[in-house]
Amino acid sequence: MNAALEILRRDFGGDIIEPGAEEYASASRTMLVTGSPAVVLRPGSVGDVQAAVRFAADAGLALSVRGGGHAFPGFGTNDGGVVIDLGGLADVEVVDKERHLVRVGGGATWGRVAAALAPHGLAISSGDTRSVGVGGLTLVGGIGWKVRKHGLALDSLVAAEVVTAGGQVVRADAEENSELFWALRGGGGNFGIVTAFTFAAHPTTDVFFGRITFPVSEAAAVLRGWADHLRTAPEELTSIANIANPLAGGPSAPVEIYVAVDGDDPRLAAEIVDPIRRLGTVIDDEVALRPYADTLVDGIVAPPGIRLVTRSAFVGEESVPEALGIVAEAGAAERAPFISVRSLGGAVSRVPHDATAYAYRRAELLVVTTVVGPAPVVEAARPVVESVWGRLAPHVDGAYAGFLTSAAEEDVAAAYPERTYRRLAAVKRQWDPGNLFAGNHNVRPA
Repeated sequence: MNAALEILRRDFGGDIIEPGAEEYASASRTMLVTGSPAVVLRPGSVGDVQAAVRFAADAGLALSVRGGGHAFPGFGTNDGGVVIDLGGLADVEVVDKERHLVRVGGGATWGRVAAALAPHGLAISSGDTRSVGVGGLTLVGGIGWKVRKHGLALDSLVAAEVVTAGGQVVRADAEENSELFWALRGGGGNFGIVTAFTFAAHPTTDVFFGRITFPVSEAAAVLRGWADHLRTAPEELTSIANIANPLAGGPSAPVEIYVAVDGDDPRLAAEIVDPIRRLGTVIDDEVALRPYADTLVDGIVAPPGIRLVTRSAFVGEESVPEALGIVAEAGAAERAPFISVRSLGGAVSRVPHDATAYAYRRAELLVVTTVVGPAPVVEAARPVVESVWGRLAPHVDGAYAGFLTSAAEEDVAAAYPERTYRRLAAVKRQWDPGNLFAGNHNVRPA
């Protein structure tokens, strides 16, 4: 590696961080996982990314690519390998005002994007956390507060600039390298490093956003009524239901219904949100008009010794009553995990199921369980979590790669159904036959 590193120093204009450097400790960790890579490379240009990829390939070391560093399995770091940190490629630029086209650097975060677009009255459907990377979220889907009105983040993607495993720069869009473009929209970081995204943004206003809480004793009725309302509510409504929030009392925590109404019309907001308010006994109601950028929350860096285990699956319309009944019961159990149910449908479901590598277009809900704490706490909760998912198994399907802590073969199979996986593997064979980009929910070359 040393010889290859000396060659890299001549061609690389960014930062090269090795063990012993002052910034190595922070550079070697992600939000949730601490690694010990042999070197961390921070490119300052696309040419630097090309040089970094060639270096990793020539050195024969494991490669990790970091955008925001939020991936639950810790994909943005490793032990003994190379980390390419894209944080220096984070510019956000409106490149076509008439078509609302926005070019976003591969290392940008969604908070940066929202803040940059706000003065233009524009937004992109994204996640719900400021520090989450644009790349990691877009490449697997992108489920956030505008999802039912404007679709997934990847549904707004119109082109990508990609550095391939061979170190070349290519463009992928609907006409040029179209099969690669298909794979990038849902297939994760398997096919190269996206150094820039071009999105079609949409005009936006302030939004009505906030939390309405109900007693946990009313969980079953509230969740059932909430899902029924979403099925017929205007697509301006995107919502999340939380139960057993560990920060609000765990199993005794109130049911939290978060709503986001995409628009600033108070009459429309009342028409959409009032049926939710009537679902039970309202404890608190914090819904208010606010800038869209303010709906995004700050990410949390896990303290040393704290683990986070998350798992997810999709629910189709026919299974919603059974799945939500199980969720309501599970949330009241001792040592219950934090359970979040996210609304889908709307714009997501209108895209043909095979138009992108995101495979679960017809799902109505996404169920996510999370356990956070020291290792003994996480292990003590494992039997309860396994019991919850055992009961849910007949009523759920697949998994969302953005909400999985592990990356075992069964996780990859859940994220990518067989037909999708085969097509992804064929694209992988063309663009990364040596599987250089394996630090992800890995699709092996066909």
